[in-house]
Amino acid sequence: MEELIPLVNKLQDAFSSIGQSCHLDLPQIAVVGGQSAGKSSVLENFVGRDFLPRGSGIVTRRPLILQLIFSKTEYAEFLHCKSKKFTDFDEVRQEIEAETDRVTGTNKGISPVPINLRVYSPHVLNLTLIDLPGITKVPVGDQPQDIEYQIKDMILQFISRESSLILAVTPANMDLANSDALKMAKEVDPQGLRTIGVITKLDLMDEGTDARDVLENKLLPLRRGYIGVVNRSQKDIDGKKDIRAALAAERKFFLSHPAYRHMADRMGTPHLQKVLNQQLTNHIRETLPSLRSKLQSQLLSLEKEVEEYKNFRPDDPTRKTKALLQMVQQFGVDFEKRIEGSGDQVDTLELSGGARINRIFHERFPFELVKMEFDEKDLRREISYAIKNIHGVTGLFTPDLAFEAIVKKQVVKLKEPCLKCVDLVIQELINTVRQCTSKLGSYPRLREETERIVTTHIREREGKTKDQILLLIDIELSYINTNHEDFIGFANAQQRNTQTNKKRAIPNQVIRRGWLTINNISIMKGGSKEYWFVLTAESLSWYKDEEEKEKKYMLPLDNLKIRDVEKGFMSNKHVFAIFNTEQRNVYKDLRQIELACDSQEDVDSWKASFLRAGVYPEKDQTENEDGAQENTFSMDPQLERQVETIRNLVDSYVGIINKSIRDLMPKTIMHLMINNTKDFIHSELLAYLYSSADQNSLMEESADQAQRRDDMLRMYHALKEALNIIGDISTSTVSTPVPPPVDDTWLQTSSGHSPPPQRRPPSAVLPPGRPPAVRGPTPGPPLIPIPAGGPSSFAAPPIPSRPGPQNIFAANNDPFSAPPQIPSRPARIPPGIP
Repeated sequence: MEELIPLVNKLQDAFSSIGQSCHLDLPQIAVVGGQSAGKSSVLENFVGRDFLPRGSGIVTRRPLILQLIFSKTEYAEFLHCKSKKFTDFDEVRQEIEAETDRVTGTNKGISPVPINLRVYSPHVLNLTLIDLPGITKVPVGDQPQDIEYQIKDMILQFISRESSLILAVTPANMDLANSDALKMAKEVDPQGLRTIGVITKLDLMDEGTDARDVLENKLLPLRRGYIGVVNRSQKDIDGKKDIRAALAAERKFFLSHPAYRHMADRMGTPHLQKVLNQQLTNHIRETLPSLRSKLQSQLLSLEKEVEEYKNFRPDDPTRKTKALLQMVQQFGVDFEKRIEGSGDQVDTLELSGGARINRIFHERFPFELVKMEFDEKDLRREISYAIKNIHGVTGLFTPDLAFEAIVKKQVVKLKEPCLKCVDLVIQELINTVRQCTSKLGSYPRLREETERIVTTHIREREGKTKDQILLLIDIELSYINTNHEDFIGFANAQQRNTQTNKKRAIPNQVIRRGWLTINNISIMKGGSKEYWFVLTAESLSWYKDEEEKEKKYMLPLDNLKIRDVEKGFMSNKHVFAIFNTEQRNVYKDLRQIELACDSQEDVDSWKASFLRAGVYPEKDQTENEDGAQENTFSMDPQLERQVETIRNLVDSYVGIINKSIRDLMPKTIMHLMINNTKDFIHSELLAYLYSSADQNSLMEESADQAQRRDDMLRMYHALKEALNIIGDISTSTVSTPVPPPVDDTWLQTSSGHSPPPQRRPPSAVLPPGRPPAVRGPTPGPPLIPIPAGGPSSFAAPPIPSRPGPQNIFAANNDPFSAPPQIPSRPARIPPGIP
């Protein structure tokens, strides 16, 4: 102990210097027992100070986590008022009482919220002790009716930890078989490896009785045995009796009592402290190998980063230049990977960069184009007006000018979705730049300037790209190419039927699969439910799950259209609806089915899929007074034929223009904006950075980065020092065997079968010449009495010394030292004892 504890203190100091814990996971010593069993007195004896609240009834009403820390000076501090140091331990008691009342009130209430107290002293070992509320049965004051279960749950939280040592405190003047402390310890420590029985109030037993059989571990045995202590009485506490004087009185009691004098060296608070110290030593020894491997793995993980910082000089211009070049180059590589895609560092949670731009090109933009598609009634009305106005007073043939006027009007409408597409791509590019500059966080000015320069360049390219897009549309307007190979021509337009004009995709071709929620089913019919949807060129089907075995319904796509639906007030789903243009029910008694997705992106993607299947968005129908004129136009058969012919010609030519625009838009944006931005980053960004600010200001580290570097170097040196310290102590550790198991089935018996009461002292019954240790008249070798710690408490016979490493844990009277060879005949237990 003399060598181990200072070394452990060095280890903790090495980590404390960097504000870290060495994670030795030192054992907590939880003191468990009934109300007024003397638990707090045991803790005070460990510390050697009188500082805990005392009295009758329930005094400890909140767990007290007492951390003992070895220090050259003696003082205490609380976690809830760290700034104050207590040197007067009477003030510590008052603060505990005040803090308890603050949470629990003044009328015996309890709380599981612990009070954390640290005591620094040159007389203690690094240890954690826990004073827990006493187990009680009947609520008093403001205590709830389930006070017993609350306290038991609170105690189990602390003693269930594997590194907790359990001191099961039972007063000697109560029946041991009814000890709640021992029963709770048995629940969490069935092997008895962590439980030590503590018998208090031995001086208060009825005259003529003693606890010798219990302390010798014969009656109701425990694997670790029992240790008896004598605490100060309430009169001694009120009289301010010194703890040192109380320990001397305790020693005198055991030496003078006829039943305990032969085991006095294994009784008392000093021996209990020695047992706990031995347990602490064993635990440290067992923890060191795993701690060493953990420290080595941490050291290896830091090696690479620390190598970069070992010879670090913050003001070295060479280092700054190198770092600037590397970061700009890495920024260009990251930007290009995010746009073009790569196999490393793939985002599996959402689309980003090039994938989002690709969705804009091939899903969002085509959908915007279709939304601009002309309404049938409005188009026919416009064509009829154009024909009539061109004919003037007289007219016979279908005029070409009507076709040209209508086509140009439709082509001009393409400008809005094209410019919107450019805006969407710009937003994604700026987001991508911000994501890539996040790696420059160590240098805030460099990150800010890089983001500003690249964003400014993108905004400059925005104007040129939009000008080029508008130029493409103006080029389409400048010449109507009626000789295009895909144009149907005048002759075909006269014969073509409008209903056959819209060609669907290949029948039975699956366009999309996925989960959607039908959102507008009433609660009486089951409410909203998620199904697996399959969209083909001819129908929309939904199934119970993705195995597609149990089909719920199949909806033909004829006469279906899409409309937007506002998101519900309490819903986080995004919704669109499918309805029948002929006012028929779509599904059961529903005129429309509302389909819900998790995001707006999913809604747009599904809409684009429906477009491929020939299901188009709804148009706003605006009725006006020209409806009567519309009917009059349709009454003229010649005009009706001319309108139909122009309608087919316009539909054919606008389809050619849309196809051309869908092809040229992504190419134009890629060339003028995205590829240009990549080239700018690789070739010109560095020059712009140098011209915007001097190198020193650009490469000025953030405070967080400097702190991180300092912390890493300190951690690295602390780990090396800790490994050196562990190397000094691990070679000289020797394991201590665990005491052998005992028959502790008595803990599982019901409380109704109590053992007989304590017997009379042997001196009152046995002849004067017979030693008390001998039991029964059976002839043969005398039985050896079992001490308090079980068979393991015997001292081994002396062994001749030999050269070799000295065991630093060896100590005289070690309660857990290796047991000697003892007679095979067991100790006799009095009849009637279970």
